Amino acid sequence: MREAGEGRRLEPPTFQDILRARAVVHRYLPATPLLPAPLLSERLGCQIYLKCEQMQPIGAFKVRGGVYLMSRLSEEERARGVVTASTGNHGQSIAYAARLFGVRAIIYAPEGANPLKVAAMRRLGAEVVLTGRDFDEARLACEAHAAAEGLRYIHSANEPDLIAGVGTYALEIIEALPDVEVVIVPIGAGSGVCGTGIVMKTVDPALRVIGVQAAGMPVVYESWRQGKLLELRDGYTFAEGIATRVAFELPLRIIRERVDDIVLVSDEEIARSMVELLEAGRVVAEGAGAAALAAAYRLRDQLRGKNVVLVVSGGNVTLETLRWAFDVFAVSNSEVSE
Repeated sequence: MREAGEGRRLEPPTFQDILRARAVVHRYLPATPLLPAPLLSERLGCQIYLKCEQMQPIGAFKVRGGVYLMSRLSEEERARGVVTASTGNHGQSIAYAARLFGVRAIIYAPEGANPLKVAAMRRLGAEVVLTGRDFDEARLACEAHAAAEGLRYIHSANEPDLIAGVGTYALEIIEALPDVEVVIVPIGAGSGVCGTGIVMKTVDPALRVIGVQAAGMPVVYESWRQGKLLELRDGYTFAEGIATRVAFELPLRIIRERVDDIVLVSDEEIARSMVELLEAGRVVAEGAGAAALAAAYRLRDQLRGKNVVLVVSGGNVTLETLRWAFDVFAVSNSEVSE
């Protein structure tokens, strides 16, 4: 792990910015359900609620940010077109919003990207370029293309309007469950946890906001812990929605101000949680979408008796990955039985 460059310094969105974003987002997207999960509540000893962002049109929360950011572009930017890098959900968000507003979109994704997400981006009308071994290599190629062609580059995290847009789901949580005490959010580049932190800490500084990362790619956790931007030389998690090797300036600044804790979970814990969400919550979640439940198990003693919201950030999972998760679940259960 090494120190990363500082990147662009931008002003974070305010609570009022997120309120303004809601007026736009709700024009195009419905609010998602906040569902009680009685069986998970029984297992964890607290009241568990699932914020079902996998029910968005693209199957993930990020569409909120894409819609709001695209609504804020100038006519000149829309005419030139946009380009971004993504492992899938952010790219789908930009593709969906670009089609909505009639804008050309180019998405750079790593060569091993989730084929369901790649197909969805193309189906939405985006031009998809597969390059690099992971998100960060695809991002560097994307940035070079944006500079060469004069396109509006949309960063996956250093974008205040993206953060404001995704923060609208946190407003929905507060409205549906005013007595919420803890919200657990998966962290990839960090837009979701940042929007959540801004809303929750504005409403009540005592509300706990907890992020979760994969132990195999803990760059935001380590950057938060050490107080500086870091970059992983390598790393792996099957949960592509939270797979990044680089921490970014704006999200890290917000996280340090607005997030109480970050928890690391293993790929095995995430896989088990995918199966548990399906079994106990009747919810199909991808790896990133199940990470909050994995973190809740790690924190169960701290959560006892509290009202806890788990953000199911996305549900774009392949059958192959689901089969693997069931195998992991079966093996771990048999080991416990023995």
